[in-house]
Amino acid sequence: MSEDRMLQSVTCLGCGCGCDDLTVRVRDGRIAELSPPCPVARQWFGDGSVPREIRTDGQSTTVEQAVEAAAALLSGAEHPVVIIAPDLTTRAQCIAIAVADALRAEVDGTTSDSAAAGMLVAQRRGRAAASLGEIKNRADMVLFWAVDPRERYPRYLERYAAAESATHVRSRRFVSVSVGDDRGPEPAELAAQFAPGEEVDALAIIQATLRGRRPGELPPRLQPAVAIAERLLQGKYIAVVHDAEALGAGRDPQRVEGLLALTQLLNGPTRAALSSLRAGGNRSGAEAALTWQTGYPMRVSFREGHPHYHAGRAGLERLGSDGADALLVAGSVAPLDHPALALGRIPAVVIGPRASAMAGARVAIDTGVAGIHEAGTGYRMDEVPLPLTSLLEHPRGAAATLGLLLSVLRRRAEAKPG
Repeated sequence: MSEDRMLQSVTCLGCGCGCDDLTVRVRDGRIAELSPPCPVARQWFGDGSVPREIRTDGQSTTVEQAVEAAAALLSGAEHPVVIIAPDLTTRAQCIAIAVADALRAEVDGTTSDSAAAGMLVAQRRGRAAASLGEIKNRADMVLFWAVDPRERYPRYLERYAAAESATHVRSRRFVSVSVGDDRGPEPAELAAQFAPGEEVDALAIIQATLRGRRPGELPPRLQPAVAIAERLLQGKYIAVVHDAEALGAGRDPQRVEGLLALTQLLNGPTRAALSSLRAGGNRSGAEAALTWQTGYPMRVSFREGHPHYHAGRAGLERLGSDGADALLVAGSVAPLDHPALALGRIPAVVIGPRASAMAGARVAIDTGVAGIHEAGTGYRMDEVPLPLTSLLEHPRGAAATLGLLLSVLRRRAEAKPG
C-alpha cells in the first residue's frame, strides 16, 4: 500500500515571501501535489528528491570519515572562508558560524550586492520598515517602484500588498513606476515611466514636492513625478515596494537610497514603510544569525580571534582573487551560480543539499533541504521567523552534520600541543 499523507500550514522558502499556508500531499516518499498553486513553490519543492551521497576525493565513504577529512583540510588552511549558502535552517546557519569561529575564518552569506548596499544605507540613515502583515492590514496605497512582484514573488500581491482580507483597509490604491526594463505592475490608478538615467532625478522631484518645494519648469518626461508625490499624500499608510535583489544593467545603485529617503519623508504627512523584496532559501535568516552572533549581517572575519566587519567585496568575490586557501560551503550551492565556485582551484568542502553534484569538491556530504527534509526555523524577507516542516526523510540533516564537523574541529584544537 502506498503512503499518502497530506500536510498543512507548510512554509515555502522558494522566495522571500515565506508563504506558510501551503498544503502538500506526499505519496510514495515524494511530493505529489501542493496548493495553492505557485510556480516558484513548485520549482523549489520539486518532488522532494535529493542525492544522499558522501564523497571524499570522488570516492564514496562514511560520514565520519568524510567529516574527519573535512576537518583536516579546513584546520590546515591559513585563510579559510565559510560561505553560508541557501536552504539551511537557522540552527544550521548558527553552527556554520561557530565553525567559522573555530577556524578563525572569514564567513559570509549570499547577500546580493544590491541587497548589501541597501543594508549599508539603512545603517547609515535608518529605515522605515514594517512586517508583511502590517502592510497587508494597514496599507491603503502601494507604490511599486520598478518591480512587478508577480514575476519573482508570485504570491506577494495576493497575500500582502493586494490582500482582500485586510483588517484596517477596505480598498487600496496602486501607483506603478517603471524604470527602463524594470516594469511596474498593471493595472494601476497612476502609472509612470522613467528612463534609467532619469530615476534619481524623479525621486528628487518627488521628495521636493512632498516638502512643499514645487519645482519649476520640468521636462515632460519628469512631470509625472509631481503627480506621484501628490497622489502619495492622499494615502493614510503607504507601502513602497521595490526589489532589493541583484542589480541589472542600467539600474542606478542610488535607487535604494532614494527610496529610503522617500519613505522617511512620507512619515510626516502620513505613515509609510519600505517593503524590500528578497530572494528565498532563508538568506534573510543567515543575515539575522550573523547579526545576533557577531554584530554584523555579512562579511565577517574571525581571523583576529573575534568578529569584525571585513569591508569590501563579499566572500564569494574574494574566492576569485586568491583571498582564500580553503573553502567550506554550508548549504545548497546550486542557486549561487557564481564563477568563484568553480571548485578545484580552491580545496573545498561542501555540506548541504546536492553537495555531491559539485565537481571538484574534495569533500561532499549531501544533506536534506530545510523545510523539505529538515524541520526548524526560517526567516521571511521582513525578518519574521517561521516554522519549517520536515515533509520527507533524509539520512542526514545539515545542522547535525555541521555539528559533527564542529565537534571534530574542537577536538583537534584541544589535541594540539601548546
